[in-house]
Amino acid sequence: METVIKTSKLTKRYRRARGITNLSITVNKGDIYGFIGSNGAGKSTTIRVLLGLIRSNAGKAEVFGFDVKRRKREILSDIGYIPSEVSYYPGMRVSDALRMSARLRRRDCALEARRLCGALSLDMNRKIQELSFGNKKKLAIALALQHRPQLLILDEATSGLDPLMQKTFWDLLNERHAQGATIFLSSHILSEIQQHCTRAAIIREGELVVEDSVETLSRNAAKRVTLRGCDDLPKDFSGAINPTRGDHSVSFLFRGDYKQLLWDLQQLAFSDLTITEPDMEEIFLHFYGKGGEQE
Repeated sequence: METVIKTSKLTKRYRRARGITNLSITVNKGDIYGFIGSNGAGKSTTIRVLLGLIRSNAGKAEVFGFDVKRRKREILSDIGYIPSEVSYYPGMRVSDALRMSARLRRRDCALEARRLCGALSLDMNRKIQELSFGNKKKLAIALALQHRPQLLILDEATSGLDPLMQKTFWDLLNERHAQGATIFLSSHILSEIQQHCTRAAIIREGELVVEDSVETLSRNAAKRVTLRGCDDLPKDFSGAINPTRGDHSVSFLFRGDYKQLLWDLQQLAFSDLTITEPDMEEIFLHFYGKGGEQE
């Protein structure tokens, strides 16, 4: 399988702030790869190293098989990047920014730029300084997509977009993915990761906690157990995590021996039982709390 992004023991240290330590991840061609972590976990640092905006202190990072320190120009020519915070030259119009970006890449993107701006409801004649934050983010999307890159690196790309425009954005991304693009998505919106991503990594305090398919992460995380017709659990009920009580029901995450769970449940009075896969937020909390230790 062709590898698009590969880091090996990648380390970036700052004097007073945490960076990343011994980070090793692999993003394969065609992945929609979710990169998850709390604020300050090292997500943006990783992205800046991959783009060649900052240099690592140790380890190695490769994009398209090229070392990011040595082949930055070749790498960036086929990447579309949407930063979490966008800024532009003052006085420019939307069309000016799109043309300048296309010229820098030596590509004719005029037709695609118009198509994208139409899909995003973005007026190409508007001055950028007059745009709202959401419309500036739309421009960032158009700039990232207009040259049809093979790799999209997205840092909190949907922030500032209303729900309808988020759907349009994902329609455009899925279109590009179907055409062969690889997507690297850094996001704190865990439902977005679960809905769209095929593989994911969780990073905490600059270190990798876990990396796997979203399906496997779901399978290895604690399951959600809900009992209806039951008001509470015995104090000695084993394996229940964060039980919550509702209207004549109790729900909890369970991690442990399922044979023991079934035995313990036989000792309780309840009218209905459901065991479901965890959502992405529960998966995140499961691995974040355990520091990556798996059963």
